[in-house]
Amino acid sequence: MSLYKFAKTVVGMALYPTYRIEVIGKENFPKEGGVLLCANHIDNLDPPVVGITAPRDVHFMAKEELFNLPILKQLLPGILAFPVKRGMSDREALRRGLQVLKDGNVLGLFPEGTRNKTGEIGKGLAGAGFFALRSDALVVPCAIIGPYKAFKKLKVVYGEPINVKEYQGEKLNAEQATDLIMGKIGDLINQHR
Repeated sequence: MSLYKFAKTVVGMALYPTYRIEVIGKENFPKEGGVLLCANHIDNLDPPVVGITAPRDVHFMAKEELFNLPILKQLLPGILAFPVKRGMSDREALRRGLQVLKDGNVLGLFPEGTRNKTGEIGKGLAGAGFFALRSDALVVPCAIIGPYKAFKKLKVVYGEPINVKEYQGEKLNAEQATDLIMGKIGDLINQHR
């Protein structure tokens, strides 16, 4: 058993009952091919929650600082995370993310870049739009609807895939593509709150 599968099982056994996680829309998740999974970001537990509820293995970009912590620097690569420098254009992380998608895998992003504890949707960074426009991946919007309180229901909603290429007639730039994705996440939050 891979470290990813082991971690998914163990973390799932802890988080599913604690937060009474309800998963909606798993059937929307493409079974194969590159997928850009974009979720809102409300808590530090979002990556493991998305990781245990997504039907496929997810490669996450994680802030570079986490790879400097003793235990995490050993663990993160085993659970398919790779570092990204925040606050600047990290060409290596962008190349690696595009390769994940090109290889037909799932790249997980939190386009807001940082936690938004209000539960409302924040402004997304252009990186999500960059990956959507530069790859053939479908974008799966994901809404995490909290709060993270023990034994209160937490919803994870996977929306219908977006093919950003269908909007190419509108000549979207990366920021506009991100705004489109964030709008879809916001719609899911409003529908399922």
